[in-house]
Amino acid sequence: MLKPSHALCLLCVLGTADALYKQWIPDTNYENHTNWDKGAVPCGSDVVQFLAQRKVSVFVETSHAVKEMRLPIDGEFILNTGAGFHVFPGQEPGCGAGVTTKFKDSEALQWFNPALWKAAVTQDDLESGDSLFSVHEESVPCQYDDVVFRSGSSFRVDTSSDQPSIPVKSVSVLGKRFNSASEFTQYLSSRSGQLQFHGSAKVAAGSSGCQDPTGCDCGNSGNKKRICRSVKCSSVTCKKPLSPIGHCCQVCGATVAITYGQTFNLQAYRERIKHLFLVHAEYKSVQVGMSKVFKPQRLLGIVPLEAAAEIQVVIVDAADGTQAEALARDIVEDAGSHGASLGIAEATFEASSGGSSGQSGNNTGTVVGTVFGVLIVAALIIVVTALVHTGRVRMPPLPAPRFFRRNADDSNLGGAIDQGFENPMFDKPSLIPEMPGLYNTEINSISLTHTGMHFVNPAYDENETDFNV
Repeated sequence: MLKPSHALCLLCVLGTADALYKQWIPDTNYENHTNWDKGAVPCGSDVVQFLAQRKVSVFVETSHAVKEMRLPIDGEFILNTGAGFHVFPGQEPGCGAGVTTKFKDSEALQWFNPALWKAAVTQDDLESGDSLFSVHEESVPCQYDDVVFRSGSSFRVDTSSDQPSIPVKSVSVLGKRFNSASEFTQYLSSRSGQLQFHGSAKVAAGSSGCQDPTGCDCGNSGNKKRICRSVKCSSVTCKKPLSPIGHCCQVCGATVAITYGQTFNLQAYRERIKHLFLVHAEYKSVQVGMSKVFKPQRLLGIVPLEAAAEIQVVIVDAADGTQAEALARDIVEDAGSHGASLGIAEATFEASSGGSSGQSGNNTGTVVGTVFGVLIVAALIIVVTALVHTGRVRMPPLPAPRFFRRNADDSNLGGAIDQGFENPMFDKPSLIPEMPGLYNTEINSISLTHTGMHFVNPAYDENETDFNV
């Protein structure tokens, strides 16, 4: 049972939609030692060099001494209050003899690289490091997310996309939030905007965001190939690796598929899982990603149907997936006990160990599935038979078997022809007096053709027509 404090936390998010904060991780700050090729911030004895042909925007937080500085052709310094540069005469104590240190190139940093973003429910969670795990497609900003570039930092990001624009709910840059398309477009045309954002697509702020409490589609499927090009998948050794929807790599762990109703609230359920299970020590190394996805459907595994929406829960751990499977079982059990109040109709899981919620000691799921499969096939046969019988469906002509075609081939080739059987009641030439011309070969009373055998009507003159009577 949830504690009162946890219940209050759930109440505060019941009215929110499935919108997250996505924060850009890299920066081009002067004080960030990872931005320098020597791994250290330059000091007064060093020569500072920026690549001449690269555009760059650099945030400077404090004052720095340098021996010499070589600037790029196109770039800017964003100076914090009291920040600046000065030349130190001679050798700065503690700086050593001095080296030439280069500022690293940030031109190749891609918007659609999942490793360069972190997600959280609130901005406070971003600051505290309480980030969320997501599949690769949803690790980059979705169309209903708030994008955050840290206050007091500079950056440069390539926004090239397979789509003409990148819609988001809002964009925060240097502490200023842009939530309208016109306002952010004006910023992109500024000097700082041109140095910070470059690429084939424009980031479009002002999206209304997700208004569905059950969650919304992220909208990044059109860029999945671009996203996956930035991802390097590790080898997996589990028995049955899983391929979650929206993820670029196979994983060891477990996935839970939730069929929901109109009263389901994705954000509230995300908080429930967090406070009900993830607070326990046995799940300390477990990561959980939860979102609405559209799963392709097929009738009898063949006929494609419209994709069905479901809630996908992806669970991975730092071990071999056993903890992830244990959590998946707990989630399914909780959904079975409290599904009615949570708006959950059904929850099933699948684990990379081969286990699933459909397994039982007597293979009941397999038996039931087989019975339903046989019934479906029988029903299809009955329906097709009825349609053919009523004439609504015409079956195409089928070729005759070779045995039946053999006689027809013989007749076409002049072979033996079946003469039928003798009728004892029919007159035979040996039993009646000879009548001139009755069985004369000059008068063909029986005609043989390729189409069969027929009798000639003696009362009918084939030369007589309606035009010459």
